Amino acid sequence: MNHPARYWRPLDDGRIQCDLCPRECRLRDGQRGFCFVRQRIGDRMVLTTYGRSSGFCIDPIEKKPLNHFYPGTSVLSFGTAGCNLGCKFCQNHDISTAAQMDALADSASPDDLATVAQAWKCHSIAFTYNDPVIFAEYAIDVARACRAAGIKTVAVTAGYLQGTARRDFFADMDAANIDLKGFRDDFYRKLTGARLATVLDTLTYLRNDTDVWFEITTLLIPGHNDDPGELRAQCDWIVRELGPDTPIHFSAFHPDHRMLDVPRTPPATLTRARDIALEAGLRYAYTGNVHDRAGDTTFCAGCGSELVVRDWYEILRYDLTPEGACPQCGSALPGRFGERAGTFGAHRIPIRLS
Repeated sequence: MNHPARYWRPLDDGRIQCDLCPRECRLRDGQRGFCFVRQRIGDRMVLTTYGRSSGFCIDPIEKKPLNHFYPGTSVLSFGTAGCNLGCKFCQNHDISTAAQMDALADSASPDDLATVAQAWKCHSIAFTYNDPVIFAEYAIDVARACRAAGIKTVAVTAGYLQGTARRDFFADMDAANIDLKGFRDDFYRKLTGARLATVLDTLTYLRNDTDVWFEITTLLIPGHNDDPGELRAQCDWIVRELGPDTPIHFSAFHPDHRMLDVPRTPPATLTRARDIALEAGLRYAYTGNVHDRAGDTTFCAGCGSELVVRDWYEILRYDLTPEGACPQCGSALPGRFGERAGTFGAHRIPIRLS
């Protein structure tokens, strides 16, 4: 399943350099990059997980989370293995680590995935579970096949990629959720092994150079990235650089991977973060991984009316005009909306393709 990889170049010292992300791994024959799935074989680089998956599941789109992208619709979710970040708090570490390469039992071509999504009446396909930038060639081909079939595509990613790879990766994507893990570079360096600046560059690229609908998620980890001053600085930057209509989701951490000694995020911390976002001028702020009706609901920024009322991932009320505006005051709701909400509900359906 070794597929020719893009985004690399030969170096004068005989190594080849991967240019997909800022790690710029320099490899000799047989070596793999930090992500583990991009490998040098002979005089070229290959993607070892093309067409292979650690599993498929049909989810509600709100689980990605995306609250302003066709609410209530179903999304076919899948991932592969590996990651180009090393988050100590990774909550999907069982599939994002290299040791799970042997779990890639399911296989599907890009056309197969588009066909399956159509058969299950999924509105979109999501690249998720592990970060899809590391299997960019596969994700790009799937996105193109889906676009031809009328299926939307969603990238759930930390946004840690650069240059030509960034442009190509998002060219055929319809939506993205960008995981902004914190707002200090030392947090990124110590707890993820990455750098904040690249993620901010990806966010500004999406805003200024694409038509991709995107929302932001920040997992709040007690004592590490939940300081009110830091959250205010983050929200101020989003308002200034991305605009006040950018939705943000604050989700709750639970002890996992290499941070088992850190307590769960109290619901009050999420509520405080949402209040900070709204006070900073962000119009759409949500809470995640907790039961919070106000934090799940989409309110009109013009008159405060409840436009999309949710209970976890269930749509209780959908009160928008066919044009996606508030019926009370006419204010447009930013995002992508249909004439009515989807009816998939809060369940999930694991499936096998082979």
